[in-house]
Amino acid sequence: MSRRAPGSRPGGGRRRPVGAGPLTHKGTDFLTSSFADLRLAEPLLRALAAQNHLRPTPIQAQAIPPLLAGRDVLGVAQTGTGKTAAFALPILHRLAQHPQDGRTPRALVLTPTRELAAQIGDSFRLYGRHLRPRSAAVFGGVGQRPQVAALARGVDILIATPGRLLDLHAQGHVRFERLLVLVLDEADRMLDMGFLPDIRRILALLPEPRQNLLFSATMPEAIARLAAGLLKSPVRIEIAPPATVAAGIDQHVIFVADARKLPLLAALLRAPEVARALVFARTKRGADRLAARLADSGLEAQALHGNKSQAARHRALDGFRRGQVRVLVATDLAARGLDVAGISHVINFDLPSEPEGYVHRIGRTARAGAGGVAISLCAAAERGALADIERLTRQRLRIVDHPEAAARPGADPAGRGAGPPGEPSAEARARRRGPRKEMPARRAQS
Repeated sequence: MSRRAPGSRPGGGRRRPVGAGPLTHKGTDFLTSSFADLRLAEPLLRALAAQNHLRPTPIQAQAIPPLLAGRDVLGVAQTGTGKTAAFALPILHRLAQHPQDGRTPRALVLTPTRELAAQIGDSFRLYGRHLRPRSAAVFGGVGQRPQVAALARGVDILIATPGRLLDLHAQGHVRFERLLVLVLDEADRMLDMGFLPDIRRILALLPEPRQNLLFSATMPEAIARLAAGLLKSPVRIEIAPPATVAAGIDQHVIFVADARKLPLLAALLRAPEVARALVFARTKRGADRLAARLADSGLEAQALHGNKSQAARHRALDGFRRGQVRVLVATDLAARGLDVAGISHVINFDLPSEPEGYVHRIGRTARAGAGGVAISLCAAAERGALADIERLTRQRLRIVDHPEAAARPGADPAGRGAGPPGEPSAEARARRRGPRKEMPARRAQS
């Protein structure tokens, strides 16, 4: 692939549909054997080698060359495949080739959550350790004074949540006149209706021309159409079909009455193979209540959700990362890009309201090629949500029995009930999906 000037853009300002024609890369094309083959700056290669990161993942191998060439990119890949490095490395390379004084940001990364903003900031510092770019992460939930001080000192790379960024701009603490690169991480959520007004306000503040990057694990068609309006002559890189679940995850569902969910969860968490578990609840109050009830039953657990102070969220995550807390009960906040090593099990105490959320949730296990187990507890009222998940992922979850689970709703005393009218019987579903099995042990690390 020929190398263009860092700021150049083929096709001028003409817009075209995302992934149109030959600009779509799918599967494992353009794979390379090492980061050195990608012609990244030597200080970046040293930082990668120090972390024993010698071979790029498919999303990195396919995204880095067009990004180095100045192209707009839409990257769709499973969670845990290295999307952060796929955009961080070419940004660091580009800024190192054209050093400036760093008074105003040249790269802006927008992300939906505080935790993800902090995590991306850590990644830029790790990969750029020998380049020493100035970076800062700004987000709400904490006092802004340290963030204002960091901006006053000057930054090359700014990682931000939309609300805090708009507040700081309105107060005159951040300007964008030298911005070269914009990244929307978790692009489907960033462009979803809840974030779109803030995103539009931010886009109106940014200069043209610039390079635009969008990365996400899922990309619903309606959101992809919105993204198409932001990208110019983009390269779409699709490592797997949208909403594909990583191959290393064993997925299971247990049908259980609502009243039996808590005893079942406690029994699952006491299994010796559960080294570290992330449990998802639907609401913030539900997460608090569930963590408290698990603690009452002798299982140490912490809750993580948006109503917690930033200090409390940091303590909960830090304890979970260090292994001091074995069970973290969270809302979907924690599903957005967080990378905690060693999560053996993800348990959906409540199924997500949107099927795309399932992909993000269970992607917290089986990171970077490891194995993991995802278990969903499905009550009668959640049958529709389960069907939506199976339709989106194009997979049927394997049914698992457990002694703590009550008989499935609609079952007769012999356990052969047909379920709600119009649905196949449990036996028929089981025959389609294969034989039942006992609760799985954690898959061995590959």
